[in-house]
Amino acid sequence: MKKMKALALGLAAVMLAGLTACGGSTAASDVPDGDGDPSTLTVAMECAYAPYNWTQTDDSNGAVQIRDSSDYAYGYDVMMAKKIAEALGQEVRIVKLDWDSLVPAVKSGDVDCVIAGQSITSERAQQVDFSDPYYYASIVTLVKKDSPYASAASVADLAGATCTSQLGTIWYDICLPQIENANILPAQETAPAMLVALDSGACDIVVTDRPTAQAALVAYPDFQLLDFGGGEGDFEVSEEEINIGISLKKGNTALKDAINEVLSTMTTDDYNAMMDQAIEAQPLNQG
Repeated sequence: MKKMKALALGLAAVMLAGLTACGGSTAASDVPDGDGDPSTLTVAMECAYAPYNWTQTDDSNGAVQIRDSSDYAYGYDVMMAKKIAEALGQEVRIVKLDWDSLVPAVKSGDVDCVIAGQSITSERAQQVDFSDPYYYASIVTLVKKDSPYASAASVADLAGATCTSQLGTIWYDICLPQIENANILPAQETAPAMLVALDSGACDIVVTDRPTAQAALVAYPDFQLLDFGGGEGDFEVSEEEINIGISLKKGNTALKDAINEVLSTMTTDDYNAMMDQAIEAQPLNQG
């Protein structure tokens, strides 16, 4: 009798497992995935691009430990990754990579996605798929307050400036060439390096997006932000170049759709509120 009861219980357990896998609840194999581990959302970023992402030594504010490191990552991108992972019932795993390694990491399947302040450009879209925008970043210029360019009211007023920006960005590739007679220095590897170049006097101006510039003003109080208003006197950029998206491996529609579903519940005001939180929490704000 005991054997029969044990057999019945075992059969019931098997049937329950089968029902779960068939739709009673989401099985692990049904969770949208890109890197072969459906229990985690593995996200690549620089961890050096405040306020989008940065590296810190502890888990304050909800920072996530970086893979193969004792350090932690936080910022707007980590906040967004956690929100998406929570909706998918996954844990966030952060992978720290340099800017040029982000797209290859997605293509190879080492990570599920890249959340790193990437503009949704047609060039990138040939290599990876993108989610809907998770931020809209206007283009601005940073100068020193005592610079002869501090009173510039348009791109035309920047003529002849020595300038630089970050490698592999629309700021460097698209915007700087629009400055007449510009002395364009080699691109900087990271956003912090770009800001150091301006602070040290190596260049007159840098072009970046508003969140990066706002974060920089905290660390460099002698910087001034120039916003040309998006009209005729501003840099000419397309919407795709200022829309910031999450990149995924080509054809991973399941994860793309899942991410877009999460983003559809958020508004531009939600994005701006999160970015304000990131700017407030950034390490630069402490020093």
